[in-house]
Amino acid sequence: MTNKTWAAGLISLALSTVPAMAQDVTADTVVATVGGKDITLGHMIVARNALPAQYQQLEAEVLFQGVLDQLVQQTALAQSLGDDVTTATKLSIDNQTSGLLAGEALGKAIQSAVTEEALQAAYDARFADAEPETEFRAAHILVETEDEAKALKEELDGGADFAALARDKSTGPSGPNGGDLGWFGKGMMVPEFEAAVIALEPGQVSEPVQTQFGWHVVKLEETRLAEAPALDEVRQELAAEIEGATIDAVVTEVMEATEVVRPEVEIDPSAINNLDLVAE
Repeated sequence: MTNKTWAAGLISLALSTVPAMAQDVTADTVVATVGGKDITLGHMIVARNALPAQYQQLEAEVLFQGVLDQLVQQTALAQSLGDDVTTATKLSIDNQTSGLLAGEALGKAIQSAVTEEALQAAYDARFADAEPETEFRAAHILVETEDEAKALKEELDGGADFAALARDKSTGPSGPNGGDLGWFGKGMMVPEFEAAVIALEPGQVSEPVQTQFGWHVVKLEETRLAEAPALDEVRQELAAEIEGATIDAVVTEVMEATEVVRPEVEIDPSAINNLDLVAE
């Protein structure tokens, strides 16, 4: 059942009296029995959590009755199929089940791995003994040809204002801002441009420099030593690195411990597009 169908079912349900719930409810508390199959509060909680965000904002009274009625209806409809279930649906259930369980396995491993201690250790490994890196603040004037760039360099050598020329002549997006590129570190600019910046002293203007974007005349405004960021500034980045390493380690460990047999059978790769094989 699609999200749209689910949402439409919720919207169309009239608000009715929500059953009084005992204080000691659990996920196993039965809220309805459909054709002998129990629907529990746990089923409802999971179903509610899977709703589109806009429907999760509804009041609990609306959600409770709507989700309950939806689960009752879909359980009855599922039972009405009997054994008349297509191969595609059976295989989809298999895939979804293994996918959910695999996600839970990785989720538990990640939860155990991404701790404050692990984050601090990752932060220390990267920044504790790292040498401060130089950052640069530069401006440039970008033009299409070398001759244009040479003419600009002559004007600048003659005392022309760099920012004014950039606003008037530069074809780059920084032109209206006087060519100012702000602060950047090594590796953030194309190699030719970076080499030109590094070779300059603050206040100096480069000879014309060619990159893939055209011809540049570059002015180095100032430099500074970059301080290490606070842990909170890189927390998400470090957490993502730990998660990635954890996933790789868990998958490797599980696969090494699992017997996988791949029968030597010839299958035309185009068979993966043949829906007729699973239609019955």
